[in-house]
Amino acid sequence: MSGSLPPRVVVVRRASELDDLLARHGTRAAAQWYLRARGRDLAEVIDRHEALQAALTAVAAAVPAEWRRGTVDRDDLPRFLFGPEDVVVAVGPDGLVANVAKYLGGQPVVGVDPEPGRNAGVLVRCTGDQVAALLPAVVAGTAPLRHRVMVRATLDDGQELVGLNEVYVGHPSHQSARYLLDVTGDGRPRRERQSSSGVVVGTGTGATGWCASIARGRPTGPALPAPQEAALCWFVREAWPSPVTGADLVAGRLDGTGALELTAESDGLVAFADGLEADRLTLRWGQRIRLDVAPGRLALVEP
Repeated sequence: MSGSLPPRVVVVRRASELDDLLARHGTRAAAQWYLRARGRDLAEVIDRHEALQAALTAVAAAVPAEWRRGTVDRDDLPRFLFGPEDVVVAVGPDGLVANVAKYLGGQPVVGVDPEPGRNAGVLVRCTGDQVAALLPAVVAGTAPLRHRVMVRATLDDGQELVGLNEVYVGHPSHQSARYLLDVTGDGRPRRERQSSSGVVVGTGTGATGWCASIARGRPTGPALPAPQEAALCWFVREAWPSPVTGADLVAGRLDGTGALELTAESDGLVAFADGLEADRLTLRWGQRIRLDVAPGRLALVEP
C-alpha cells in the first residue's frame, strides 16, 4: 500500500447481546429479571460482552498512533464508505466478516475472534493479541492472504450485489415465489417454471453455513465447493409440483462460467446476501436476475 496519507484501520463491530438487552430494557437489573424468567443468567451475557470489549481494546491499542482510524457498526455498513487502501478489522463472529465483505473491493480483512472456541473460526482466524504484528505486515504487503470467492447477483437493469456466504432470491417473507429458472454455462442448458420458498446460491465459504444446513437434507445433492474454488452450489427450497410448475431442478453446482438465472413471475421478489435483508434488490414481474461467481473479492489475512 502506498500514498501520501497514513494507512487507515477501520474496525467493524456489532452490538453484543448485553448492548441489545440494555437498549430494550434500560438497566442491567431489568435485563437480569428478563433473563432469569427464561432460565438464563446475566453473568454469562456480561462475560461475553467483556470478552468483546477486551478484543476491541486490544485492536485499538495495536493501531500505530500515527495511523488513521475508523469504526463502523454492522447496522451502518450500507452507509459507510470504505477507501481503497483501508485495512479492515472485523471483531466478532464469523458472520461479521461475511457482512462486511460485500461492501469491499479487495481491501485486506483481519478477522478477530473475541471468543476463541465459541466461534467456528472459519473467517475470524486471529486473536486481538495478534493484530499488532499483523497490521504492519498487511500495509507492507507481506502478510499472507487468502482470496475467497463470492457470489454475484445482477439484475437486468444493472443493479448488483455480492455475498460471501450466499444470496437468497425469493419472497421477502419466504412464502411462495413464482419464477422461471434457467441453468446455463455447463453445456446442458435447462429450464423449469417453479413455485418455491426461494433459491439459495452459495459459495465454498457459505458451504459451512446455510448451504451446509440445506445440504444435510439433500443426500443426493451436489458436492459443496471449497472456500477458494471458483464454483457455487445452489438449492431450491420446497419446490411445489403442480400442473404448471415443476420440482426437478432443485440443486446443482455452477463451475467456471456457469450461471443461474431467474425470471420473476410474481411481483415483489427480493435478492439479499449474507442475511442483510434490508440491503436488497427487488424484482418486478418479468425482471431477470443472474447469479454467478465473483472471484477474489475478499482478501482474508491469515495469522
